[in-house]
Amino acid sequence: MTSRDETEALSVAAESSGALERHGSGSGSGEVSTQRHSSGEVSTERHSSGEVSTKRPGAVDTAEEPSPGTRPRTRDLDTSLIAEAATAPDTAAGGGSDDGSDDDGAPPGGRKRRPLRTSLIALAAITVAAAAGVAATGTIGGDGGGSGGSAPSGPPATAKVERTTLTDTETVDGNLGYGDATTVQAPASSSGTGDGQSGQDQSGQGQSGQGSSAAGSAGDGIVTWVPEEGKKIERGDTVYRVDQQRIPLLYGSFPLYRTLRSGSEGDDVRMLEKNLRALGYTGFTVDDTYNSATAEAVKEWQDDLNREETGTVAAGDAVVADGARRVADVKTSPGAALSGSILSWTGTERIVGVDLDVQFEDLVEKGTKVTVELPDNTTVQAEVTDIGTPSTSQGDDSADGSGSGDSGSGDSDDKATLPVELTVKDQKGLGRYQAAAVQVTLKAESREDVLVVPVSALVAQRGGGYAVEVVTADGTEYRPVKLGMFADSRVEVSGKGIKEGTVVGVPK
Repeated sequence: MTSRDETEALSVAAESSGALERHGSGSGSGEVSTQRHSSGEVSTERHSSGEVSTKRPGAVDTAEEPSPGTRPRTRDLDTSLIAEAATAPDTAAGGGSDDGSDDDGAPPGGRKRRPLRTSLIALAAITVAAAAGVAATGTIGGDGGGSGGSAPSGPPATAKVERTTLTDTETVDGNLGYGDATTVQAPASSSGTGDGQSGQDQSGQGQSGQGSSAAGSAGDGIVTWVPEEGKKIERGDTVYRVDQQRIPLLYGSFPLYRTLRSGSEGDDVRMLEKNLRALGYTGFTVDDTYNSATAEAVKEWQDDLNREETGTVAAGDAVVADGARRVADVKTSPGAALSGSILSWTGTERIVGVDLDVQFEDLVEKGTKVTVELPDNTTVQAEVTDIGTPSTSQGDDSADGSGSGDSGSGDSDDKATLPVELTVKDQKGLGRYQAAAVQVTLKAESREDVLVVPVSALVAQRGGGYAVEVVTADGTEYRPVKLGMFADSRVEVSGKGIKEGTVVGVPK
């Protein structure tokens, strides 16, 4: 029997370059020592006092007390572990027995695979962080000192400084269609000069006056024919029939409002004679006097319309518009009494309407050329032909003269729009679109003969301002630039060493 202070030693040695030794005593007070002999030896000792210490070559002895005011340096140990793990193979070079297992039953390399994986992940994170730092430093460029900001490698892509005309534009929403529809009304039933005429505009709606030879007293009769929607009606064509009498279309700027006969004078006489001449009737002089020659031409016209040849023209005998029309909506049907709305119509050519924000009012005037982009990305040229009156909600508040309404605040100005009409001469270029949402590009400003680069070529500098990465024979360098106008993803630049043809870096 050995005494309690006597130490038993148990040693298990591997055939590899390292060995594991365990020493134990028969009692708890005995000394225990564990040692692993390899390139990274680990020793564990239990002293008679019961204290246990662990040592690793080159590491801090954790059993030693740190000096006052200091902390154990564990960073060196962690770094060496990561370095060892990064260079070690997946399987351990030593520490295992001949049968491929450790004394405690762990598989070969079982103690090293986990530290290796963890260390590689840590190294990958450090690499990503470093790459991010380099990228961040590169995007802000140098301090504008010239070649001092040279890049270690070329840019991913390049572009050349160009000399061109740079045009700034504004793109707004528009609507393709045939314009606003106006309504054709039945003649008023009152005699004499029409009262309450609605639609006295260039479309010639709202005719009223004395009874006509076609419909008897104005407003009498039965509608016997109406055109279909989409039909194009030109000068002389039938707008509708009442009691089977044709009511034709005449061109003019105002409707017929009285009965015209020999002795009548005025602009309406001239308008009638112009239409008769355009329809092929002759024998009279186009002027503002209705004489016997005019009456004879009117009789020929009435005969062709299968009407009674009276030689006089009443208000309800024709509908007047400023040009050819396209039927948008039929509002009555054959068999209905001649009253109220008969149909609505528009112009025959497609136009573009824009409700323009008033802040862009200075960009348009009659004759301004614009570009219209269709839904299929094709474009056509258009011209501003009409500008309306800005709409604003302030008018409601000022009507009572108080001017103190809450809704009359400056907020209403932001909602004011300017109606603009654009004419497209190339109707074929509009394709088959009858109605569509389009994009309208207005020219705002132009700069001729300027140097430009893609906006993506700009590099922000640490001290403020911008530079471009210039590609030279020796590499690349950042050169400061002064910026001008921006337009169409390009920017006007100027600066020392910047000229037409200079190659600059851009992202891919």
